[in-house]
Amino acid sequence: MTTLAEIFTPLIPALIVGGLLLGLQNVLGSIQFSNLGGKTIVEVSKFWEGVNEILSVISGAIFGFLPVGITWSVSRKMGTSQILGIVLGICLVHPSLLSAYEYAAHKAVGDIPRFILGFEKVGYQGQVIPALLAGLTLSYLEIFWRKYIPEVISMIFVPLLSLVPAVILSYAVLGPIGWWLGGLISGLVLAGLTGPVKWLFGAIFGAIYAPFVITGLHHMTNAIDLELVRTAGGTGLWPMIAFSNIAQGSAVFAYYFIKRHDEREAQISLPSTISAYLGVTEPALFGVNVKYVYPLVAGMSASALSGLLSTVFGVQANSIGIGGLPAILSIKPQYWAIFAIIMVVDIVVAMVLTFLFHKTGFLTKTEEEFAAQEEAEFASHSATPAVLAESAEVVSPLAGQVKPLSQATDPVFSSGVMGQGVVIEPSQVELVSPVNGTVTVLFPTKHAVGIVSEEGVEMLMHIGMDTVSLDGKGFEAHVEQGDKVVVGQQLISFDMDVIKEAGLVTETPVIITNQDDFQADVEGNLPRDIKRGDVLMIAHRTK
Repeated sequence: MTTLAEIFTPLIPALIVGGLLLGLQNVLGSIQFSNLGGKTIVEVSKFWEGVNEILSVISGAIFGFLPVGITWSVSRKMGTSQILGIVLGICLVHPSLLSAYEYAAHKAVGDIPRFILGFEKVGYQGQVIPALLAGLTLSYLEIFWRKYIPEVISMIFVPLLSLVPAVILSYAVLGPIGWWLGGLISGLVLAGLTGPVKWLFGAIFGAIYAPFVITGLHHMTNAIDLELVRTAGGTGLWPMIAFSNIAQGSAVFAYYFIKRHDEREAQISLPSTISAYLGVTEPALFGVNVKYVYPLVAGMSASALSGLLSTVFGVQANSIGIGGLPAILSIKPQYWAIFAIIMVVDIVVAMVLTFLFHKTGFLTKTEEEFAAQEEAEFASHSATPAVLAESAEVVSPLAGQVKPLSQATDPVFSSGVMGQGVVIEPSQVELVSPVNGTVTVLFPTKHAVGIVSEEGVEMLMHIGMDTVSLDGKGFEAHVEQGDKVVVGQQLISFDMDVIKEAGLVTETPVIITNQDDFQADVEGNLPRDIKRGDVLMIAHRTK
């Protein structure tokens, strides 16, 4: 789940914008106001109709072309060609393909186009699983071919032999599997809603709807809702979906209060809460709940209870409409009171469970690992001199290729949040000290080390991306926290094959973390090859 969350982390800003725009569209085009004669805002105002039209284009692009972002992010995380990831994503949503949103209607009449080779000519707009599988397939193919194709011709044959098979597999295998799973789940939902133990189904569906959203299979529930509206005059599924939105939003809202003093977490959790309360939970799920697990479980537990209560009391919606808190406007008027009561229960239970899980340590292991890593990497070091030097020379701790930090796979590093510096793709397996100083941080898994130089420059070197998951396998530390070190002294040795076999990248950020005190001025043009001991950058005092 952590890996999935990290893939979606770069997409969170777009998801938040898309969620907020969808919520605004619902207000403009779905709510019938009594003071407007029972009409919506867009029905009585040409101006707002025009605004709504533009907003629809933006939100439609964000969610419809989500596979492009996913395949790009997978390639970015895997350290493979990002442009190939983008091209693959475009192939999944190409306009010559039947839109995924129209698939159900065409399948009902047996009118699905096919490629000459026989498989369905269908796109994957808004789909997650096919995009993830396609992106991983592309990355592993590229990694495979890089090992066996000579570098002199790799520019031609590696992209060709990676992209074409990945696209074909996506069309012929991954897509049909995704649609089969979606159809299977839809059938089970319909049977549950109309069966003798629908209360049990309500509890189960309430609990698992959030994982549906994680996989992208939740789009299939729209067809069931519409069929229920047509045959029964209303749908009991939509209220449970709304309760799931509210529960996940409430869980991340509780997390916001827990972490409100952490600026980075607050910047993600608060907008994600608003988006979830407006019916779009992807930012909340991928930004917080999936990452830390216990808010996800708290939300699932609350929505399970709400789903049970909703089916017991037979809450019905007129049709698909607004999700999250405003969903009450889609509910049949005779159920407004009970819906409001269940909604309050939903919010309270989700928030209370989130606080309780955090306080008792239930399912908080992942959060603790993230927190430990951040604490180690952001620790304020006691070894910092009282008087800082005006400048300090930093040599390269590795041999390899130096690239701008903005090209780092992990957005936490590439964004510069953790500090200034560079990223090095190592060609040798020994990390040495870039300065004279003191080891202030040595992560237990030995994948990262922090040093404060004699001049007061705080350095962090993080070998590989997501290598904390290896739990120390392939790493050997030659120093301990508190040790005095000199330039060129061996710090950590590592096995690049172990890292690569785990599907991780070896690129190593070398950064100055006390950027309020020092500015990192990189020597030479990037990218460039460098040897251990060569001057890497000069740290200049800023104040």
